[in-house]
Amino acid sequence: MSARLTQPNPDSIDPFEDPAGSEVSNADTSLTLTVDRNATLTLGTDALIILDEGLKYRRQPRNFCGLLPQLSKTTRAVPFYNVLWAELVDFEVTIHYARSSGKNACRVAYVNYAVLDKTYLAQAQRWVDALLNRAYPAGVRKRPRMKVMINPKGGQGYAQKLWRKEIEKIFAAAHCEVDVERTAYRGHAADLAEQLDVNAFDVVACASGDGLPHEVFNGLARRKDATGALRNIAVVQLPCGTGNAMSLNLNGTDSPSLAALAIVKGVRTPMDLVAITQGDQKYYSFLSQSVGIIAESDLGTERLRWMGPMRFTWGILVRLLGKTVYPAELSVAVDEDDKRIIKEQYRKSRAAHETAGLQHTSPALPRPSTDSLPPLRYGTINTTLSADFTHQSLPTLGNFYTGNMAYMAPSTPFFPVALPADGCQDMVIVDGLLPRLTALRMLTTVESGANIDFPEVSYRKVTAYRITPRVVEKRDKKGWRAKFGRWLGGHGGLKEGFIAVDGERVPFKAFQAEVVPGLGTVLSKRGGVYEFEGPPGTP
Repeated sequence: MSARLTQPNPDSIDPFEDPAGSEVSNADTSLTLTVDRNATLTLGTDALIILDEGLKYRRQPRNFCGLLPQLSKTTRAVPFYNVLWAELVDFEVTIHYARSSGKNACRVAYVNYAVLDKTYLAQAQRWVDALLNRAYPAGVRKRPRMKVMINPKGGQGYAQKLWRKEIEKIFAAAHCEVDVERTAYRGHAADLAEQLDVNAFDVVACASGDGLPHEVFNGLARRKDATGALRNIAVVQLPCGTGNAMSLNLNGTDSPSLAALAIVKGVRTPMDLVAITQGDQKYYSFLSQSVGIIAESDLGTERLRWMGPMRFTWGILVRLLGKTVYPAELSVAVDEDDKRIIKEQYRKSRAAHETAGLQHTSPALPRPSTDSLPPLRYGTINTTLSADFTHQSLPTLGNFYTGNMAYMAPSTPFFPVALPADGCQDMVIVDGLLPRLTALRMLTTVESGANIDFPEVSYRKVTAYRITPRVVEKRDKKGWRAKFGRWLGGHGGLKEGFIAVDGERVPFKAFQAEVVPGLGTVLSKRGGVYEFEGPPGTP
């Protein structure tokens, strides 16, 4: 049968509000291609609609306790977001797309139909082009050039397997240009990023936990053309590690296959980075910095890795019940400390983004630059403090946590009003002598983002800070904590504590942090906001 194109009638267009849930009776109101097997392919409002009687006879998973085969509907809707590629080759239209595979995964599927009459080949090609333009709207790059770095030890050694099983085929179906390299030692990703030909790639994709993205940002920052490299190369995470916060925030998932799809369809997004100076060292953070209960619950529970993600929660509970304190001196440049104003600013930013939608043009790529990194407004840890800083003595500090993203782990949006590029970090401070019941109630509200509303939680937007942790003398010689605290991942007292930057341990000494607005570049699903929907009350 000949393929023919039906042009839409502007006076009678009725967009398919729910194309998957109804038979498409008004297919002529959208751009429709009729192909062999008496099938039609229609470009709906948000999805490709396939109407094919042959689909009825394709077996679906069994129903009724698995005893009866289930026949498919004659209509299939494929969201444009899921369309990976389409092409017309030798009279045949082939469409590759991502199809759901279980609750938290997807796999590559395809349909193909013949165009039998060469008279309609030009029209069919225009239809394919129109489909690709809907699948890759303004701001989403077709066939991105990717440097993939795989940490073979990531995810307890499963990163390589996850790449081959869940990710590689999606990139191939989307016609991504991929160059793969496996890291061989700690810091290897940073070395690769420093030597990268930034004109040959658009994206560096890290098949790992949050450690490799940290290395890549810092490797790019070591280059002579650091500013141009950081703004031209988008750094993304293929979640294959134990900590996958970057993917949770930007892709809305820690599933490797769903994250791969999100990256293929990702919007270039500027993101603030945080310059950290400590001693004579300088490096950059993209995720978080912590002193106190969070740092110790993460880094101080390594011997409990057999517990999986629960070790982190267990470590926090032990320290909350033990009322552990981590004395420190803090100086901070505050942008806003009124929670009501902070939430209102977040609401406005999110509303403005939702109004604009994704029908915007992504930030223009900067021209090739040989510029080094911008100077820091407040200098380094060795610079005299600016008058913009206010000082706090925190003798009973329990938790000091600053974040550049919302999610720090699945279901834990510690920073519910964080934004990718607002020029600030979100800072949380909680006293270590908080009543135990209050601390437990606070912990149970983190998942919803309601922890920001507790009066005991100090939540501020800051542009810079300097913190000096104090050595803690050994304590808790008696009681249950002395008997069981060490086995539970706690401590009967410390001489030196933990500081974590992007989940990695750094020396236990003073450091200074300063936000560098929009220095980094990532790919995200929605551009200007993270995937967490905001605290209760956010529209």
